[in-house]
Amino acid sequence: MKTFLIASALALASLAAPASADIRTKPVQFKAGTSSATIKGTLKGDQTIDYTLRARAGQTMSVSFSPSNDAAYFNVLPPGSTGEAIFIGSTSGNEWTGTLPADGEYKLRTYLMRSAARRNESASYTLTVAIDAGAHASAPASVRAAHGERAGQGRFDASGQILCARHKGQPMGQCGFAVARDAGGSATIKITHADGRARLIYFEKGKAIGADLSQADGDMSFKATKEADLFKIQAGQERYEIPEAAVFGG
Repeated sequence: MKTFLIASALALASLAAPASADIRTKPVQFKAGTSSATIKGTLKGDQTIDYTLRARAGQTMSVSFSPSNDAAYFNVLPPGSTGEAIFIGSTSGNEWTGTLPADGEYKLRTYLMRSAARRNESASYTLTVAIDAGAHASAPASVRAAHGERAGQGRFDASGQILCARHKGQPMGQCGFAVARDAGGSATIKITHADGRARLIYFEKGKAIGADLSQADGDMSFKATKEADLFKIQAGQERYEIPEAAVFGG
């Protein structure tokens, strides 16, 4: 299993089920004295099932997903998400372990990729989720608040301008950005385009690890390179050039 503090939305060119799909919600229930649960379920067509559970920042969540159809996946959505995921199974596999960034309700979203949904395919699956106490679960909220959570609350450390482009082949222009930072090169950068549309880019330990590319975005590919002190990001068709100083400060 891969471990991420915030495993963000990395993705494949294949398209996931649309955000307007039939979404059902089911709570995850742990038996008394246990910290894990195994769920069996089925999906058909554009059905989406969100399994919900509450957890605390600093806890570690582990999820394993075993579907009968290779086009079935799960995503992990943090508290307050409107579709943005901190883990996307279609590119990162059927297992995930991560340290949770915020207190609140998490969703384990199960779905069929859009191409399979359009063919009205079905999948049966077994979903296993476990949560441990976490080394920082008892820390004060002001200490536990991670950069992703603070960015979602509009609590930023700095702002400025970066180079950006919305569409393939479009010349680079200027976009405003705001950044919420944690120590060691971990940060969430919110980039706002001229039309008001925003994009979140996530960094952990000095590396760009993903963006808030939701299932409705279409092209969910993500690529990051670094040249000298400049991060070059491609998120779907969008392109960004982010100076290292925006992530680390200074």
